[in-house]
Amino acid sequence: MHPSFKIPFNHLDTHGKELDYIRQAIQLGHVSGDGTFTKRCSDILEKELGVRKALLTTSCTHALEMISILLNIGPGDEVIVPSFTFVSTVNAFVLRGAKPVFIDIREDTLNIDENHLKKLITKKTKAIIPVHYAGVACEMNVIMKVANEYGIPVIEDNAHGLFGKYDGKNLGTIGAMSTLSFHETKNFSCGEGGALLINDEKYVQRAEIIREKGTNRSKYFRGQVDKYSWVDIGSSYLISDILSAFMYGQLEERKKIQSNRKRIWNCYYENLYSWAEENKVRLPIVPELCDQAYHMFYMIMPSLEKRQELISFLKSKSILSVFHYVPLHLSDMGQKFGFEKGDLPNTEILSDRLLRLPFYTNLSENDQEAVVNAVREFKVDENQESVANVVNKELKIGKDNIF
Repeated sequence: MHPSFKIPFNHLDTHGKELDYIRQAIQLGHVSGDGTFTKRCSDILEKELGVRKALLTTSCTHALEMISILLNIGPGDEVIVPSFTFVSTVNAFVLRGAKPVFIDIREDTLNIDENHLKKLITKKTKAIIPVHYAGVACEMNVIMKVANEYGIPVIEDNAHGLFGKYDGKNLGTIGAMSTLSFHETKNFSCGEGGALLINDEKYVQRAEIIREKGTNRSKYFRGQVDKYSWVDIGSSYLISDILSAFMYGQLEERKKIQSNRKRIWNCYYENLYSWAEENKVRLPIVPELCDQAYHMFYMIMPSLEKRQELISFLKSKSILSVFHYVPLHLSDMGQKFGFEKGDLPNTEILSDRLLRLPFYTNLSENDQEAVVNAVREFKVDENQESVANVVNKELKIGKDNIF
């Protein structure tokens, strides 16, 4: 929350019994990891999504680090990841010595361009990590086909996409494993938190051990062993049951939360569609096979300059809008791995032009109307053609096939 802005970019609020459940967790006397509410959250995720195992963690970052251990990632290994993502997607694997192989993104969804996958695969490739940007699915049928051809596990970074779908399948259930984020900016949040979702049974037992500091403590609590001991590497990835209690209150209200976010997303799209066409601005594109998670609403401006101008203009109206990821391949660390400007043209162009509007579950109709009216006041130079506008023409994207 930015107190200096009348309309912030994001705001976390309660939607059900979150505070009551926190009190209950304290009264139950077990507020550390894997308590009553942690298990309740896991049950919801396993039943709703149909995954073999859902393990709540302290963050999506830690869930990714667990996966890196589960895959036995080490020095010399390579992982294919988008440069247009949060640093955790890469860091989890670099921490264990892997080299990121950055892949460019598609112009429409800003997800990894599956057409580039084969040329990036080598004998050292140990994982392919698609990120479902904005809760809109990557082209998973193609990605899985390529991955299966080469015997490479697919790890879905689904930080944005809980309850989104691709071709009828829940996001996070398609690859071998996936991760969720419950950070304060996400649809469902407990401030800081995450989850590891496991679809391949062979990873379940070791994942429990890694999450419990490398011990078989989970077996002990199930009565499968009479004492637990150190059996593998691991760390403390267990989320506090206080946070899980808050999270459970959010997940209980999942239908209401998603319904509100869908209404907000549709309102932006419907009320900015004509303005965007007139001003050579591109709105989000949702392919036919994708049921999005309504995580954010972004726009692709005609240029970096116009994006910055609109951010400043909205700021003058006490509205906070923001850009998103700075491409990882252009960072100091990215350059240490041998990447440089020009390597990923779509990533570089689109990241410079992307602007995100205020988007949170309790965004009021009045505040959203104020955002829409402010954006409509902003005019882009009519003589300036844009890559985003060209993409719209080539894909023949219209209002009728966006939902």
